[in-house]
Parts: sequence; C-alpha cells; structure tokens
Amino acid sequence: MTTDNTQMTSKYLTFVLATEEYAVDILRVQEIKGWSRVTPIPNTPEYICGVINLRGTIVPIIDLRLRFGLPKLEYGAMTVVVVVKVISGNKERIMGIVVDAVSDVYDITESDIKPAPDFGSVISIEFVRGLATVSDKMVIVLDIDRLLNSAELAVVENVAQAA
Repeated sequence: MTTDNTQMTSKYLTFVLATEEYAVDILRVQEIKGWSRVTPIPNTPEYICGVINLRGTIVPIIDLRLRFGLPKLEYGAMTVVVVVKVISGNKERIMGIVVDAVSDVYDITESDIKPAPDFGSVISIEFVRGLATVSDKMVIVLDIDRLLNSAELAVVENVAQAA
C-alpha cells in the first residue's frame, strides 16, 4: 500500500493593482503585452477599454482597476495587458486585462489557497478563489472565468460578431 503525500502544485502569475497583489492560473495566460492603443467600442461599460487585433483575433480589453471599482490611473511604462483564456460553458474566449504591473510567478498548492473573507465593496468575493500566503505576503487568487464571464462575455460576443 502506498500513500501519496504529494499535493497538486500550480503556477500562478501575479500582478499588482493599487497596493494588492492578485494571481491567475498561468495556464490561462496567453501572453503579456505592453500597453498599446485600443479601438474604443461605443455603449460599453467604462471598464471595457475597447478591442485590439491580436494576430487576426479581436480581443476585448478590460481595465481591471475600473472593474474592481478602483480609481483610474494613467497608463504608464509599467502598465501591461495580460491576455487570458476565459472559459464559459463550452466556449473559450481570449480577453485582455489591464493591470498596473506584472509581479512574479509562484508555485501554489491547492491546500495553500484559503477561503476569502468578504472584502466589502472593493471586490466581490464571487471573483475570488481564495487567499494564499506566498513569500510572507498575501496574494488574492482570482477566478478568471467568473470575473470575466458576467456582462463582459455578452458585450464581447456582440463586439466579435460586429467585427
């Protein structure tokens, strides 16, 4: 009889918004790009910056600061777009999220991710998988599918069909 004491470890890309560090599963990250101009789309929520053409694919760009209700910042040299794969049911969609800066890549085991407390109005905990302590700091692990699957997906579908 063998016992398996190994835990499943996943890699997470971390990024900074305001003073907090957030993490997404690195397997969902397609690429990281510097900020570049987007084509605005009329009649979309303020946090949808617009779309870019990424090698023939129309990619909507979401400002995560605005999505979380944080104050808008001017985009600078450290501002990046993290291009992620979002899954909704049986559909996959590529979306970009604007973040203040990319931080690091960490190995986090599932048992290291603890349930999130209620953050109040700053960030809805429905978007948070949990909290993990990495290198003596707390990292908020996001559920990218839930975060980008509400109203955004409907807007994205309309944008993609119009393009």
